[in-house]
Amino acid sequence: MTVRPIRIFGDPVLRTPAEEVTDFDAQLRELVRDLEDTVREPGRAGVAAPQIGVSLRVFSYNVGGQVGHMVNPVLSDHAGEQTDEEGCLSLPGLGYETRRYDSVVARGFDQHGEPLVIEGTGFLARALQHETDHLDGRLYIDTLTGDVRRQALRELRRVVPR
Repeated sequence: MTVRPIRIFGDPVLRTPAEEVTDFDAQLRELVRDLEDTVREPGRAGVAAPQIGVSLRVFSYNVGGQVGHMVNPVLSDHAGEQTDEEGCLSLPGLGYETRRYDSVVARGFDQHGEPLVIEGTGFLARALQHETDHLDGRLYIDTLTGDVRRQALRELRRVVPR
């Protein structure tokens, strides 16, 4: 079991769009194992490969006791809206009300290159969107607006060493 350390805000890998996976090989399967081991730690709902320093389009999730992963995800069929507090392992100690779609469909592949479709609603939809954002070099604070965004950026400067 390999639990990998999480990269913290300020690490350039978190702001760099991840590369598409082209080789579904033993290295990818090892990465998926590490991601799933890492997301099984208490209090974790998702971990994207860039959060452990690997710039590939892969994430793991742990929602409702269901642990899984997706390679090269593409989100579609967005519907509805939800607003709830959201946090991020790469922004420790921060959490803000964040608006997301209430349902999404994620299409991609499993670690063996087989097509995979995940239909998510509620918290799973939130996790799928959050982790896919990581793969695009985005953090949830990028979705915030107005006073909440200003507050988040002030707090971020206070709690995350530069």
